[in-house]
Amino acid sequence: MKLAFCLFYFFPYGGQQRDFLKIAEICRSRGHSIHVFVMDVQGEFPPEYEVIHLRPRGFSNHSRCLDFSRLVGRHLAARRFDAVIGFSKMPGLDVYYAADTCYREKVLATRPFIYRLSSRFRTYAAMERAVFAPEADTEILLIAEQEQAGFMRHYGTQAERFHLLPPGISRDRIAPANAGEIRRSLREELGLAEDELMLLTIGSAFKTKGVDRAMTALAALPSELRKRCRFFIVGQDKQAPFISLSRRLGIAAQVSFLGGRSDIPRFLLGADLLLHPAYLENTGTVLVEAIAAGLPVLATSVCGYAGHVVKAGAGLLIPAPFVQETMNDLLTRMLTSNERPVWRRNALAYASTADIFSLHEKAVEVIEAVARGRSS
Repeated sequence: MKLAFCLFYFFPYGGQQRDFLKIAEICRSRGHSIHVFVMDVQGEFPPEYEVIHLRPRGFSNHSRCLDFSRLVGRHLAARRFDAVIGFSKMPGLDVYYAADTCYREKVLATRPFIYRLSSRFRTYAAMERAVFAPEADTEILLIAEQEQAGFMRHYGTQAERFHLLPPGISRDRIAPANAGEIRRSLREELGLAEDELMLLTIGSAFKTKGVDRAMTALAALPSELRKRCRFFIVGQDKQAPFISLSRRLGIAAQVSFLGGRSDIPRFLLGADLLLHPAYLENTGTVLVEAIAAGLPVLATSVCGYAGHVVKAGAGLLIPAPFVQETMNDLLTRMLTSNERPVWRRNALAYASTADIFSLHEKAVEVIEAVARGRSS
């Protein structure tokens, strides 16, 4: 089959982008030809793909996104594809991978009324409607079950158009037989003493992931406990505001920004606790990755995959609405609790039985079914 993939932005360390690559690669391994329409690119695509790098016009992000969707539409009209798969919301999609939350719901909950009069809101809401409206025939790959209700409430989307996918972490996140050796090696590389506690946050978009909340909780720890902690942030984003915050909180010497990394499994094995106090998180794949590695988790309950932490008994959740003092108390508890070995054992047991790996294969099955239906 001839498949067209569409996305606004591509950079190597984004969760949505990694999912796109895995799904596209499975499609290619099954003999389908892959054609990618993209607006902004960082990094390289596999040479087997045809990449159409479109450069839309506009002075704002939303105007460029709108123009990009128009340019894609012209290409699609001129070339025949068996299916068009979008990782960004736009008209003309046969399948949409719902990596983002409902934009309209988020705006109504967090923005003043005047924002809804802006061209930014009108543009993004219209592009979302093009995917989810009842008259659209786009099939939706849903990765966070709780998001379905919002889309149906705002757009009247038919329930049968949603296809709920399991998590899809890489199997290299599973703790190997030599996990202890890998842990010791990483901690030695990072200069961590045996009695020091390694706190870890992984993910781009530091603000959304709650890096400020994590720093504040670290600064609020009892003095002797705080001195034993080192906080490592792995991900690609602007560091300056958070470096300034760490200085104001008096913890700059304990905080390290490591940028985007390709050796995430080593960090999951080397850390003592994953901090993920996200403001908003459609899924939170890193939560499930931590569980597979046996790393206890402290996360906000708003994360789509937070339920796996509860089911696994692999850590604690910060309830909504978020209260900083609650996180501070939970962090102290997790770092001093004798439950940490229990959380680790529970996590590894859960990873050995739960389906947390097949997202990308199930997504490809839906794409192929849609493509066959469109062709017939």
